[in-house]
Amino acid sequence: MCAAAAGQGRGRPVVADADPYGPRGRLPAGHPAVTDGSPGADDRARRLPTFRRRAAGLLRWTSLRMRLVFVFALVALTAAVSASGIAYWLNRNTVLERTQNAVLKDFRTALGERAGALPVQPRCGELQDAAQQMAGGPQNYAVLLIGTDSEGKECVAATDRKLLTPASVPASLRTAVDTARPVDDANRFSHHLYWQRKEVGDVPYLVAGAKVTGGGPTGYLMKSLATERQDLNSLAWSLGIATALALVGSALLAQAAATMVLRPVQRLGHAARQLGEGRLETRLRVTGTDELADLSRTFNRTAEQVEQRVEELSAREAASRRFVADMSHELRTPLTAITAVSEVLEEEADSLDPMIEPAVRLVVSETRRLNDLVENLMEVTRFDAGTARLVLDDVDVADQVTACIDARAWLDAVELDADRGIVARLDPRRLDVILANLIGNALKHGGSPVRVSIRTEDAAGAEHRCPPGAVRAGSSAAPSGAEPEERPADGPAPGGALLIRVRDHGPGIPEEVLPHVFDRFYKASASRPRSDGSGLGLSIALENAHIHGGEITAANLPEGGAVFTLRLPMDASRLAGDDRAEDGGASREADDGAHGAEGGR
Repeated sequence: MCAAAAGQGRGRPVVADADPYGPRGRLPAGHPAVTDGSPGADDRARRLPTFRRRAAGLLRWTSLRMRLVFVFALVALTAAVSASGIAYWLNRNTVLERTQNAVLKDFRTALGERAGALPVQPRCGELQDAAQQMAGGPQNYAVLLIGTDSEGKECVAATDRKLLTPASVPASLRTAVDTARPVDDANRFSHHLYWQRKEVGDVPYLVAGAKVTGGGPTGYLMKSLATERQDLNSLAWSLGIATALALVGSALLAQAAATMVLRPVQRLGHAARQLGEGRLETRLRVTGTDELADLSRTFNRTAEQVEQRVEELSAREAASRRFVADMSHELRTPLTAITAVSEVLEEEADSLDPMIEPAVRLVVSETRRLNDLVENLMEVTRFDAGTARLVLDDVDVADQVTACIDARAWLDAVELDADRGIVARLDPRRLDVILANLIGNALKHGGSPVRVSIRTEDAAGAEHRCPPGAVRAGSSAAPSGAEPEERPADGPAPGGALLIRVRDHGPGIPEEVLPHVFDRFYKASASRPRSDGSGLGLSIALENAHIHGGEITAANLPEGGAVFTLRLPMDASRLAGDDRAEDGGASREADDGAHGAEGGR
């Protein structure tokens, strides 16, 4: 590994490293790292998957744009840090090895020329002159020469006694330099040149030493690596700035890429929302041949198929409505004649043969039921066609309820809890239909007594009675046409809601029936498919509430019985608009809604 460099004149050859570029002569600066086997290492290993799961969950909650930017930035940061780290490591090794090899080569040459020319036992002055000459070279390092004079005393010559002294030389380096190796075919010299790096006051230094063979002096050098470290720090800053710029550039690139990717997705979402709102003619403009363009074409084909299907269903529904309307209108003419004949037969029923009387009464009842069914079908057809209109008037709600009860002879079976003077602007005929269906349904399928309560609710949702000065109707219905003793002078309330609750004391509505009470032709019991009603009463009542901008809900009370709650605005003028005319054929019997009230029971 090493070769002897012959000295000039009367000296001895100095042992120098023939391959100073190799690391085999370097002394370890410390011990190898020991793997952490502490108990905390297992805890950290267990916490790592949890952290990854939480990070993945956080990414799922962020937007797609943020995730794309984050992934782009993470990939760019990883690549930039890896490239910068590799570049820094390679440049660091190159800079240090270049400086180190130049210094060791110069030291080996100077030691052979200066110290090798000295006698075996040089004087201290000669040793000091040799050290000064060695330190005066272009590498500018401190030199320490240690020898023995003719009297056997140790002579130490140092060019910088504050920096390099025998005490400042690492003991491991001195031991390696002073140790003689066996000479054989593989090792021709007993001493070699050794080096290592150390820090003195946070300044890195290169320390090297070699011994002149044949009993000559031992030489050491100490070279500052501060300039190299400064160059490496500048390189690290440059690489850090380049990494930051790469991160910013990747974020901008990710933003641009996300915009290019997400713009078609955003257009697709907007088109899907328009399609969901009923704009079936919505289509996307298709450009390109990539996956997003294929997605747009698929959306357009789907939208076209949906539009065709909806048009077919709308045409079928319109045809069905026309059929029901035409059938109802066609039935009205013969029904009018049949009704007149049935009324005559009903008046003469007592004078008919006892064998014929039951058949006559059956014909009369079924004729009335058929007439009610036709009227209900016509009303449902108007709701489906959107031709039903409101004819508004200022209505005293307590008087309206009283008139509805009195017209159907329910005075003895219904209790009324209402304050007169509650005036609302509603359609009185449609309100009468709603009340007749709700009260009639409670009387037919619930249990007596049936209680009707009327309250008002302000815009904040607070329920209250009529203001002081209004007259209470009492616990039973007053006669039809009774005038209230006093009414508010300011007319209908401009805001708030009207609440009318109809409660019975029957067994209640079965839980499986409750969601279907307002369905058309729905009957709770399959054992009685034929009843006095048509199964349309409650659905018509709900439609009449909707056209006012209101709602009807059904529920069971904990103490027993069912309760239907009607909520209407105090003023429905906003929904009526300027069209105050009712569509043709809108007039109905006052008791139309009383039939078919079992639609939900």
